[in-house]
Order: sequence, then structure tokens, then C-alpha cells
Amino acid sequence: MRCLYVDMDGTLLGPDASLLTGGDGRFSTLGVRALEVCARVGAEVVLYSGRKQSSVFESARLIGSSAYIFELGCGLVLDGELEWLTDGLEPSPGKGSIFDQIEASGAPALLLDRYADAIEYHTPWSAERDVSHLFRGKVDVPEANAILAEGGLHWLRLVDNGVVRAAAEQMDGLPVVHAYHLIPAGASKARAVARHMQARGYAPADCIAAGDSREDIDSVSVVGAFWLMANALERDLSLEADVRDRARVRVAEAGYGAGVYEAVVTTLAEGR
Repeated sequence: MRCLYVDMDGTLLGPDASLLTGGDGRFSTLGVRALEVCARVGAEVVLYSGRKQSSVFESARLIGSSAYIFELGCGLVLDGELEWLTDGLEPSPGKGSIFDQIEASGAPALLLDRYADAIEYHTPWSAERDVSHLFRGKVDVPEANAILAEGGLHWLRLVDNGVVRAAAEQMDGLPVVHAYHLIPAGASKARAVARHMQARGYAPADCIAAGDSREDIDSVSVVGAFWLMANALERDLSLEADVRDRARVRVAEAGYGAGVYEAVVTTLAEGR
């Protein structure tokens, strides 16, 4: 194993986004131990997250990583160099940030109007982003993307990035709340992972990925194996059907950092 691509919230980070909290709410170092094992065998660790760049940068710096992927693959930072993976959309003095350009298209307003009681901005995490408009709620994603296409906005797509667990971020009338990102249609975590692998010269068999959402699962198309955290199934049982027949997708027995540790040590043990 030469590289681990790992999601942050709901994966490497435990409840309340704590690196040192396990799924049971107690102190745990298993996430850190997973990073230590990678360091001992010389495997690179790349955080890939829906978080904005400044947040992922700080986390990557704390774990000593020189590469990271932010806003669901819209941007890749490799050894200090930023590459946008947004199909030609880039910040410009005349048009503003990519976030501003998406807002100017009318797409966020269209979705908020169509799903007035079902989604809202995922505050405070939706503020000061470079690319994606971040919502929370519960919508039919294929239907939402069809609405965008019908409105001439086929260059954008809505992406389900997993269940929102924090009690303060729930919505009245919705038993389960998901986080959704509105991003350029060609952007994805899988694409950013593939670009990083290309730059580093990694083969698919050299790499694994770990996460807790449908967008994370799609990374299996470019890596040797994907590990879904056990906690991903706790509030979204539909994920089980999504992964049941997918080759090279494995479901960890543990969740959060313990699941990442399981993925790393199992991969290394099986590769001996």
C-alpha cells in the first residue's frame, strides 16, 4: 500500500469531528494509530473531504500531509500547488469565485425554491466556500439533477455527501438529514484521487480509500479497494444495497477512526 485516501467527517474523525473520539463517545487513538501505521510503512495519507480548502489545509498540516483534496474533489493541493478540477471554471477578477459564478447562474435559488421545505443552506459550514454550495435536508438527487438540466444548468450537479449527525443541524419533519453539495458536473472525489495518483505515479493496486458516503464510494472506480465505515449504515440503510454487489467495496466492522485502522492493517496483512 502506497497511499490512503481518507474522508474526514464520519470517517477519520469521530463524533463532533474529533480525531480522538470513538464511535462510543469515549477517548480513542485508533484514528491516529491508522496514520502511524501508514507512516511506518511509507504510505502517503491524503485527506479528501467536502470541507472548504482552509479547513482541509489545517487538518493536512496537523497530520503532516503535503497533499489534500477539498470541496468534494473540486480542488487538489499537491506539494503546495493548487489545481482546480472544475471543468474550466476558475476564479476570475470579473466573475468572482467559482462559488460566486454558481450563485450567479441561479442554480442554488432554483433548488431552494423547488425544495423549499426539504433543503436549506448547511450553516455555518456553508459560508466562505470557494466552489460548492452546501445544503442540508432530504431530496431525490436524480430528480434534482434533472431539474438543473431542464433549466440549462447541466454543467452543475447535486451530490449526496452523507448523513448529517449533529443534533443542532437536524430539520423539523425530516427523520434523516443529508449534506448536499452543488458543484461543477465533472468534479468528483474519484477524479481528484485519480489526478493525485497520476501525479505520484501510483497504480490502483497501490491505493485504498475510506469514507462514509456515496460520493466516497465512487472512489473505488480508481483505487484498489474502498472501505465503507460501519457508522455509515447506522442512519442510511440504503447504502447497504448500493455496496452489496460492487466489486472491491468492503464494509468495515468498526466505524470512524477504528474503521480506518481496520482498513489499513487488514490491507497490509492481506498484502504480505
